[in-house]
Amino acid sequence: MRRRLALVATLGFACALPGHALALAAKEPSKLMPHRAVYEMTLQQARSASGITGIDGRMVFEFTGSPCDGYSLNMRMVTQMTDSQGQINMTDLRSSTWEQGDGTKFRFQSAQYLNDKLGDVTMGRAVRAAPNAAVEVKLSQPSRAELNLSGPVFFPTQHSIALIEKALSGQSLFQARIYDGSEKGRKVYETTAFIGSEVKPGADDGKLEAPAKDKKLGELPSWPVSIGYFEPKEGDLTPSYQIDFRLYENGVSRELLIDYGDFSIHGTLTSLEYLQVKACK
Repeated sequence: MRRRLALVATLGFACALPGHALALAAKEPSKLMPHRAVYEMTLQQARSASGITGIDGRMVFEFTGSPCDGYSLNMRMVTQMTDSQGQINMTDLRSSTWEQGDGTKFRFQSAQYLNDKLGDVTMGRAVRAAPNAAVEVKLSQPSRAELNLSGPVFFPTQHSIALIEKALSGQSLFQARIYDGSEKGRKVYETTAFIGSEVKPGADDGKLEAPAKDKKLGELPSWPVSIGYFEPKEGDLTPSYQIDFRLYENGVSRELLIDYGDFSIHGTLTSLEYLQVKACK
């Protein structure tokens, strides 16, 4: 259970938050909006086999940087999980990454605490000669190791930029391999992103949370996005987990849903702050 929840931290929703994961992108890299978003995390649903009866907590997601200085992504998620026996465990996931603007360098580190005790720690860096060249990874924690990742591989922000470019061009499907340092820095995920039809500015103003209204998210085009993360196994048609969210043109995300199969977590935007944009010199 802790292993799967840790994926949220290293992906930033994948994405990544993905990259967590959460996608952070705009048509041009210079249009990425640095921001700090806070989400209330609650249990959406759980199967009896999961042994989970409740999840609640908060995630803070901060994105800064520029094409010339590189992009930094910091995330912390603290949740309380209640099991079927009534036992409550607190998980504190922390992740920090930096990615060079041209996609040739990537640094990552993450740590996981369970009930205030430090558990897994991952730290490493990845480099390549060009954005589409093979990736060389050097891990320093939890143990020293070197990996060579051949074939097209996206780093998180690089993938996010590509994702929104697909959305702006009207494409509905985007498949890519992503390396974000998750799973102790030893895994590349196969991903399939489904991009819904563009939601025109003003189309759902009545459904926006107060922070989204205050920052005028409704005045921007957006897309419903669903990204499945797959293990690199031949014939595996079921994702290890799936992340759904609404992606706005300035890179902010809301309406989060992280589905692990036997349980899912919902994220509601409760705070949004735009940070200073540093112009490239």
